[in-house]
Amino acid sequence: MTEIQHGTRGEVDPAAPRQSPSHGGSRQRGAAIRRRASARIWPKLGRFGLFALPGLVAYVVFVLIPIGMTGYYSFTNRNPFNPPTKWVGLRNYGDLLGDQEFRQALVNTVIIAVIVTVFANVGGLLIAMLLDRPTKLYVALRGIFFTPVVLSAVVISVIWQAVLTDDGLLNSLLRGLGVDHPPGWLSDPDLALYSIAWIITWQMLGFCVVVYLAGLQGVPRELQEAASIDGAGRLARFRNVTWPMLAPALTINTVMLLITGFKAYDQIQVITNGGPGTGTTSTMAFQVVQTAFNGNHIGYSSAMAAVMLVLVATVSVIVLRLLQRREVTQ
Repeated sequence: MTEIQHGTRGEVDPAAPRQSPSHGGSRQRGAAIRRRASARIWPKLGRFGLFALPGLVAYVVFVLIPIGMTGYYSFTNRNPFNPPTKWVGLRNYGDLLGDQEFRQALVNTVIIAVIVTVFANVGGLLIAMLLDRPTKLYVALRGIFFTPVVLSAVVISVIWQAVLTDDGLLNSLLRGLGVDHPPGWLSDPDLALYSIAWIITWQMLGFCVVVYLAGLQGVPRELQEAASIDGAGRLARFRNVTWPMLAPALTINTVMLLITGFKAYDQIQVITNGGPGTGTTSTMAFQVVQTAFNGNHIGYSSAMAAVMLVLVATVSVIVLRLLQRREVTQ
Protein backbone atom coordinates (compact mmCIF):
# COMPACT_ATOMS: atom_id res chain seq x y z
CA MET A 1 0.00 0.00 0.00
CA THR A 2 2.87 2.31 0.82
CA GLU A 3 4.62 1.52 -2.49
CA ILE A 4 1.50 2.27 -4.46
CA GLN A 5 1.06 5.62 -2.78
CA HIS A 6 4.75 6.42 -3.24
CA GLY A 7 4.61 5.44 -6.89
CA THR A 8 1.54 7.54 -7.46
CA ARG A 9 3.15 10.62 -6.00
CA GLY A 10 6.66 10.20 -7.29
CA GLU A 11 6.37 8.72 -10.78
CA VAL A 12 5.18 10.46 -13.90
CA ASP A 13 2.99 8.62 -16.35
CA PRO A 14 4.85 8.69 -19.71
CA ALA A 15 1.52 8.54 -21.62
CA ALA A 16 0.20 11.70 -19.96
CA PRO A 17 0.43 14.88 -22.12
CA ARG A 18 3.14 17.30 -21.12
CA GLN A 19 2.27 20.97 -20.71
CA SER A 20 4.78 23.73 -20.81
CA PRO A 21 4.06 26.33 -18.12
CA SER A 22 5.58 29.05 -20.28
CA HIS A 23 3.43 28.09 -23.34
CA GLY A 24 0.23 28.05 -21.32
CA GLY A 25 1.08 31.44 -19.84
CA SER A 26 1.75 32.97 -23.25
CA ARG A 27 -1.62 31.76 -24.53
CA GLN A 28 -3.32 33.27 -21.54
CA ARG A 29 -1.51 36.56 -22.04
CA GLY A 30 -2.43 36.54 -25.76
CA ALA A 31 -6.07 35.94 -24.92
CA ALA A 32 -5.99 38.76 -22.39
CA ILE A 33 -4.43 41.12 -24.95
CA ARG A 34 -7.10 40.22 -27.50
CA ARG A 35 -9.85 40.81 -24.94
CA ARG A 36 -8.42 44.21 -24.06
CA ALA A 37 -8.05 45.15 -27.76
CA SER A 38 -11.61 44.03 -28.45
CA ALA A 39 -12.83 46.04 -25.49
CA ARG A 40 -11.17 49.14 -26.97
CA ILE A 41 -12.24 48.57 -30.59
CA TRP A 42 -15.95 47.86 -30.17
CA PRO A 43 -16.80 51.21 -28.54
CA LYS A 44 -14.94 53.01 -31.37
CA LEU A 45 -16.81 50.99 -33.98
CA GLY A 46 -20.07 51.80 -32.25
CA ARG A 47 -19.33 55.53 -32.31
CA PHE A 48 -18.24 55.32 -35.94
CA GLY A 49 -21.41 53.46 -36.86
CA LEU A 50 -23.51 56.02 -35.04
CA PHE A 51 -21.96 58.88 -37.02
CA ALA A 52 -22.15 56.95 -40.31
CA LEU A 53 -25.75 55.83 -39.83
CA PRO A 54 -27.50 59.00 -41.14
CA GLY A 55 -25.38 59.10 -44.30
CA LEU A 56 -25.78 55.36 -44.81
CA VAL A 57 -29.56 55.56 -44.42
CA ALA A 58 -29.72 58.50 -46.86
CA TYR A 59 -27.56 56.61 -49.37
CA VAL A 60 -29.75 53.52 -49.15
CA VAL A 61 -33.02 55.47 -49.36
CA PHE A 62 -32.06 57.95 -52.09
CA VAL A 63 -29.57 55.91 -54.16
CA LEU A 64 -29.76 52.15 -53.74
CA ILE A 65 -33.52 51.81 -53.43
CA PRO A 66 -34.26 54.05 -56.48
CA ILE A 67 -31.70 52.10 -58.52
CA GLY A 68 -33.34 48.85 -57.48
CA MET A 69 -36.81 50.18 -58.31
CA THR A 70 -35.58 51.41 -61.69
CA GLY A 71 -34.14 48.00 -62.47
CA TYR A 72 -37.42 46.32 -61.52
CA TYR A 73 -39.65 48.74 -63.44
CA SER A 74 -37.49 48.32 -66.55
CA PHE A 75 -38.88 44.78 -66.85
CA THR A 76 -42.50 45.92 -66.56
CA ASN A 77 -45.00 48.05 -68.48
CA ARG A 78 -45.37 50.41 -65.50
CA ASN A 79 -47.75 53.30 -66.23
CA PRO A 80 -49.37 54.99 -63.21
CA PHE A 81 -52.38 56.06 -65.32
CA ASN A 82 -52.88 52.69 -67.00
CA PRO A 83 -52.84 49.91 -64.39
CA PRO A 84 -52.22 47.11 -63.77
CA THR A 85 -48.45 46.78 -64.01
CA LYS A 86 -47.39 43.62 -65.85
CA TRP A 87 -44.06 41.86 -66.19
CA VAL A 88 -42.80 42.17 -69.80
CA GLY A 89 -39.26 40.85 -69.41
CA LEU A 90 -36.75 42.22 -71.90
CA ARG A 91 -39.32 43.76 -74.21
CA ASN A 92 -38.47 47.34 -73.17
CA TYR A 93 -34.78 46.75 -73.93
CA GLY A 94 -35.67 45.21 -77.27
CA ASP A 95 -37.78 48.24 -78.15
CA LEU A 96 -34.84 50.52 -77.35
CA LEU A 97 -32.81 48.90 -80.13
CA GLY A 98 -35.31 50.12 -82.70
CA ASP A 99 -36.05 53.49 -81.10
CA GLN A 100 -34.65 56.13 -83.44
CA GLU A 101 -35.15 58.96 -80.93
CA PHE A 102 -33.19 57.11 -78.24
CA ARG A 103 -30.36 56.31 -80.65
CA GLN A 104 -30.19 59.97 -81.64
CA ALA A 105 -30.16 60.94 -77.95
CA LEU A 106 -27.32 58.47 -77.36
CA VAL A 107 -25.27 59.96 -80.20
CA ASN A 108 -25.93 63.51 -78.95
CA THR A 109 -24.91 62.52 -75.43
CA VAL A 110 -21.62 61.01 -76.62
CA ILE A 111 -20.84 64.12 -78.69
CA ILE A 112 -21.47 66.42 -75.73
CA ALA A 113 -19.42 64.23 -73.38
CA VAL A 114 -16.44 64.13 -75.76
CA ILE A 115 -16.49 67.89 -76.45
CA VAL A 116 -16.82 68.78 -72.76
CA THR A 117 -14.08 66.36 -71.71
CA VAL A 118 -11.54 67.44 -74.32
CA PHE A 119 -12.05 71.21 -74.39
CA ALA A 120 -12.58 71.72 -70.66
CA ASN A 121 -9.42 69.71 -69.94
CA VAL A 122 -7.31 71.60 -72.48
CA GLY A 123 -8.70 75.02 -71.58
CA GLY A 124 -8.48 74.33 -67.86
CA LEU A 125 -4.84 73.30 -68.12
CA LEU A 126 -3.86 76.36 -70.18
CA ILE A 127 -5.63 78.78 -67.82
CA ALA A 128 -4.17 77.02 -64.76
CA MET A 129 -0.66 77.44 -66.14
CA LEU A 130 -1.34 81.15 -66.70
CA LEU A 131 -2.72 81.60 -63.17
CA ASP A 132 0.02 79.63 -61.42
CA ARG A 133 1.54 82.75 -59.85
CA PRO A 134 1.45 83.73 -56.15
CA THR A 135 0.10 87.25 -56.56
CA LYS A 136 -3.17 88.76 -55.33
CA LEU A 137 -4.34 89.49 -58.85
CA TYR A 138 -4.01 85.90 -59.97
CA VAL A 139 -5.62 84.63 -56.75
CA ALA A 140 -8.62 86.88 -57.49
CA LEU A 141 -8.75 85.59 -61.06
CA ARG A 142 -8.90 82.03 -59.75
CA GLY A 143 -12.03 82.91 -57.81
CA ILE A 144 -13.57 84.54 -60.89
CA PHE A 145 -12.95 81.46 -63.03
CA PHE A 146 -14.44 79.19 -60.35
CA THR A 147 -17.64 81.24 -59.96
CA PRO A 148 -19.62 79.48 -62.75
CA VAL A 149 -19.02 76.11 -61.08
CA VAL A 150 -20.97 77.09 -57.97
CA LEU A 151 -23.86 78.59 -59.93
CA SER A 152 -26.92 76.54 -60.81
CA ALA A 153 -27.02 75.02 -64.29
CA VAL A 154 -30.41 76.67 -64.75
CA VAL A 155 -28.95 80.11 -64.00
CA ILE A 156 -26.09 79.49 -66.42
CA SER A 157 -28.56 78.34 -69.06
CA VAL A 158 -30.72 81.46 -68.73
CA ILE A 159 -27.66 83.71 -69.02
CA TRP A 160 -26.33 81.97 -72.13
CA GLN A 161 -29.77 81.82 -73.70
CA ALA A 162 -29.89 85.62 -73.54
CA VAL A 163 -26.46 85.73 -75.17
CA LEU A 164 -26.96 83.15 -77.94
CA THR A 165 -30.53 83.72 -79.15
CA ASP A 166 -30.99 85.14 -82.64
CA ASP A 167 -31.48 88.65 -81.21
CA GLY A 168 -29.13 88.12 -78.28
CA LEU A 169 -25.99 89.94 -77.24
CA LEU A 170 -23.61 87.95 -79.44
CA ASN A 171 -25.56 88.36 -82.67
CA SER A 172 -26.19 92.03 -81.91
CA LEU A 173 -22.44 92.48 -81.56
CA LEU A 174 -21.81 90.61 -84.82
CA ARG A 175 -24.34 92.79 -86.64
CA GLY A 176 -22.61 95.85 -85.26
CA LEU A 177 -19.38 94.52 -86.74
CA GLY A 178 -20.97 94.19 -90.18
CA VAL A 179 -22.18 90.58 -90.22
CA ASP A 180 -25.53 90.70 -91.99
CA HIS A 181 -26.64 87.15 -91.22
CA PRO A 182 -25.08 85.93 -87.97
CA PRO A 183 -25.39 82.23 -87.11
CA GLY A 184 -28.43 80.86 -85.32
CA TRP A 185 -26.51 79.46 -82.38
CA LEU A 186 -29.63 77.92 -80.82
CA SER A 187 -32.04 77.90 -83.76
CA ASP A 188 -29.81 76.16 -86.32
CA PRO A 189 -30.03 72.34 -85.97
CA ASP A 190 -26.41 72.05 -87.08
CA LEU A 191 -25.13 74.41 -84.36
CA ALA A 192 -27.50 74.01 -81.39
CA LEU A 193 -25.90 70.84 -80.04
CA TYR A 194 -22.41 72.38 -80.12
CA SER A 195 -23.72 75.52 -78.42
CA ILE A 196 -25.07 73.36 -75.60
CA ALA A 197 -21.71 71.57 -75.36
CA TRP A 198 -19.93 74.94 -75.21
CA ILE A 199 -22.16 76.13 -72.35
CA ILE A 200 -21.42 73.01 -70.29
CA THR A 201 -17.71 73.31 -71.10
CA TRP A 202 -17.68 76.95 -70.00
CA GLN A 203 -19.32 76.09 -66.68
CA MET A 204 -16.93 73.22 -65.94
CA LEU A 205 -13.82 75.15 -66.97
CA GLY A 206 -13.33 76.62 -63.49
CA PHE A 207 -13.41 73.18 -61.89
CA CYS A 208 -10.62 71.98 -64.16
CA VAL A 209 -8.60 75.13 -63.48
CA VAL A 210 -8.72 74.59 -59.71
CA VAL A 211 -7.77 70.91 -59.95
CA TYR A 212 -4.88 71.59 -62.34
CA LEU A 213 -3.68 74.47 -60.16
CA ALA A 214 -3.51 72.11 -57.20
CA GLY A 215 -1.51 69.68 -59.33
CA LEU A 216 0.87 72.40 -60.58
CA GLN A 217 1.55 73.57 -57.06
CA GLY A 218 2.51 70.01 -56.15
CA VAL A 219 5.25 69.84 -58.79
CA PRO A 220 8.62 70.20 -57.00
CA ARG A 221 10.48 73.31 -58.11
CA GLU A 222 13.75 71.40 -57.72
CA LEU A 223 12.82 69.15 -60.64
CA GLN A 224 12.04 72.15 -62.82
CA GLU A 225 15.33 73.79 -61.91
CA ALA A 226 17.30 70.59 -62.48
CA ALA A 227 15.72 70.14 -65.93
CA SER A 228 16.46 73.77 -66.75
CA ILE A 229 20.09 73.35 -65.74
CA ASP A 230 20.32 70.26 -67.98
CA GLY A 231 19.31 72.47 -70.90
CA ALA A 232 15.63 71.49 -71.22
CA GLY A 233 13.43 74.18 -72.72
CA ARG A 234 9.98 75.18 -71.47
CA LEU A 235 8.19 72.66 -73.68
CA ALA A 236 10.58 69.85 -72.72
CA ARG A 237 10.18 70.66 -69.01
CA PHE A 238 6.41 70.55 -69.36
CA ARG A 239 6.44 67.25 -71.29
CA ASN A 240 8.97 65.43 -69.09
CA VAL A 241 8.40 66.96 -65.65
CA THR A 242 5.11 68.79 -65.28
CA TRP A 243 2.75 66.70 -67.39
CA PRO A 244 3.60 63.31 -65.80
CA MET A 245 3.01 64.77 -62.32
CA LEU A 246 -0.38 66.12 -63.40
CA ALA A 247 -1.66 62.60 -64.03
CA PRO A 248 -3.85 62.50 -60.87
CA ALA A 249 -5.40 65.86 -61.79
CA LEU A 250 -6.07 64.61 -65.31
CA THR A 251 -7.79 61.52 -63.90
CA ILE A 252 -10.08 63.55 -61.64
CA ASN A 253 -11.02 66.05 -64.34
CA THR A 254 -11.61 63.48 -67.06
CA VAL A 255 -13.90 61.28 -64.99
CA MET A 256 -15.88 64.24 -63.64
CA LEU A 257 -16.26 65.79 -67.08
CA LEU A 258 -17.39 62.52 -68.64
CA ILE A 259 -20.07 62.08 -65.99
CA THR A 260 -21.16 65.69 -66.41
CA GLY A 261 -21.45 65.31 -70.17
CA PHE A 262 -23.36 62.04 -69.98
CA LYS A 263 -25.94 63.37 -67.54
CA ALA A 264 -26.55 66.69 -69.33
CA TYR A 265 -30.19 67.68 -68.88
CA ASP A 266 -30.75 71.13 -67.36
CA GLN A 267 -29.22 73.05 -70.24
CA ILE A 268 -31.28 71.19 -72.83
CA GLN A 269 -34.51 71.58 -70.88
CA VAL A 270 -34.08 75.31 -70.30
CA ILE A 271 -32.54 76.42 -73.59
CA THR A 272 -33.76 74.20 -76.45
CA ASN A 273 -36.24 71.67 -74.97
CA GLY A 274 -34.67 69.04 -77.21
CA GLY A 275 -34.94 71.13 -80.39
CA PRO A 276 -34.70 72.85 -82.74
CA GLY A 277 -36.58 70.31 -84.77
CA THR A 278 -37.05 66.82 -83.42
CA GLY A 279 -34.41 65.62 -80.98
CA THR A 280 -31.47 67.57 -82.40
CA THR A 281 -30.22 68.38 -78.89
CA SER A 282 -31.99 65.63 -76.95
CA THR A 283 -29.76 63.61 -74.61
CA MET A 284 -30.32 60.34 -72.78
CA ALA A 285 -31.15 62.09 -69.52
CA PHE A 286 -33.58 64.41 -71.32
CA GLN A 287 -35.18 61.45 -73.09
CA VAL A 288 -35.61 59.57 -69.79
CA VAL A 289 -37.39 62.50 -68.14
CA GLN A 290 -39.60 63.20 -71.15
CA THR A 291 -40.64 59.56 -71.50
CA ALA A 292 -41.33 59.15 -67.78
CA PHE A 293 -43.13 62.37 -66.88
CA ASN A 294 -44.57 63.55 -70.20
CA GLY A 295 -45.40 60.17 -71.68
CA ASN A 296 -46.02 58.39 -68.33
CA HIS A 297 -44.17 55.31 -69.63
CA ILE A 298 -42.31 54.55 -66.41
CA GLY A 299 -41.28 51.05 -67.43
CA TYR A 300 -39.81 52.14 -70.77
CA SER A 301 -38.05 55.16 -69.27
CA SER A 302 -36.62 52.92 -66.54
CA ALA A 303 -35.05 50.75 -69.24
CA MET A 304 -33.51 53.91 -70.74
CA ALA A 305 -32.20 54.93 -67.32
CA ALA A 306 -30.74 51.47 -66.74
CA VAL A 307 -28.91 51.58 -70.08
CA MET A 308 -27.65 55.05 -69.25
CA LEU A 309 -26.44 53.91 -65.81
CA VAL A 310 -24.57 50.93 -67.24
CA LEU A 311 -23.03 53.03 -70.02
CA VAL A 312 -21.83 55.79 -67.70
CA ALA A 313 -20.48 53.33 -65.14
CA THR A 314 -18.67 51.27 -67.78
CA VAL A 315 -17.06 54.24 -69.51
CA SER A 316 -16.08 55.82 -66.18
CA VAL A 317 -14.47 52.63 -64.88
CA ILE A 318 -12.55 52.02 -68.12
CA VAL A 319 -11.25 55.59 -68.30
CA LEU A 320 -10.41 55.56 -64.60
CA ARG A 321 -8.41 52.34 -64.91
CA LEU A 322 -6.52 53.57 -67.96
CA LEU A 323 -5.62 56.90 -66.40
CA GLN A 324 -4.66 55.35 -63.07
CA ARG A 325 -2.35 52.98 -64.92
CA ARG A 326 -0.67 56.06 -66.39
CA GLU A 327 -0.22 57.44 -62.87
CA VAL A 328 1.57 54.26 -61.82
CA THR A 329 3.78 53.94 -64.90
CA GLN A 330 4.78 57.59 -64.89
